[in-house]
Amino acid sequence: MKRLCMFGAFCLFASLANAQKPNFNNSVTPEAEEVERPVDGYFKQVNIENAKVTPYANVRDVDVMFSKRVWREIDLRERMNHVYASPKARLIDVIMEAVLAGELTAYDAVSTKSDPNGDAFGTILPAGQVMSKFADSVVVPEFNDMGEEIGSHMASGEFNPDSVTKFQIKEDWIFDKQRSVFEPRIIGIAPMVKIKAADQDLGEQPAFWIYYPEARHVFVTKAVTTPNNDATGLSYDDIFMKRLFSSYIVKESNPDDLRIKDYSSGVDRLYESERVKKELMDYEHDLWSY
Repeated sequence: MKRLCMFGAFCLFASLANAQKPNFNNSVTPEAEEVERPVDGYFKQVNIENAKVTPYANVRDVDVMFSKRVWREIDLRERMNHVYASPKARLIDVIMEAVLAGELTAYDAVSTKSDPNGDAFGTILPAGQVMSKFADSVVVPEFNDMGEEIGSHMASGEFNPDSVTKFQIKEDWIFDKQRSVFEPRIIGIAPMVKIKAADQDLGEQPAFWIYYPEARHVFVTKAVTTPNNDATGLSYDDIFMKRLFSSYIVKESNPDDLRIKDYSSGVDRLYESERVKKELMDYEHDLWSY
């Protein structure tokens, strides 16, 4: 039952004053412990957050008539690939957060005797060493209590996500005669870093490899930012599966295990990359009679 008041306006003012009384001693009240964040928009977007991975179609080895492994690079500086470098949802940020949180496994890209290319997912890279793959080492001086320099040690510098401008993809192109489908299957993704030794630029090399079938469970819940429509509902898994990126081939499987740059230089690399791409497309085209 509401209490009646002879001075209604005064009682209303008093109740409002009590409700808006400031908390000068910063005491925690039950009302201030948990505050539900308002919806940032006209509706709550939960489709991508609760999305599940659509599994690949099963492929038997006896049904594979043709298989070709290629390595390609995605340059984020190209206009079509700007969505992968958006400050709101960078691909490198998604990968690094998942690796540091233990949701993804990073595999070392260092060449070994059993893995000359360093992309066979043979050596697990501890999460604590992932950051050191990107940041240059710096000399940190050490001082005693008197402020005198007594030595120094090497430490990793700060990681700048904008420094990652390329990603390398390893994928298999297969023709499944059971389904009559010629399709690519991404196997791994690697961010590229510039390698310097003795003041010499050795080019860009993979920092580490991520096993894509494992990464799909993370990518499917990460929305991408597109320039034309905010309601596309596309995740990183969607744009990789739909091949919404521009890339060029840097290597195809061959007996000598050579990269394109090992036997081509200059503009001939681009021509060789296009030749490999055209051969893949021609194989599918030549399978059918019209």
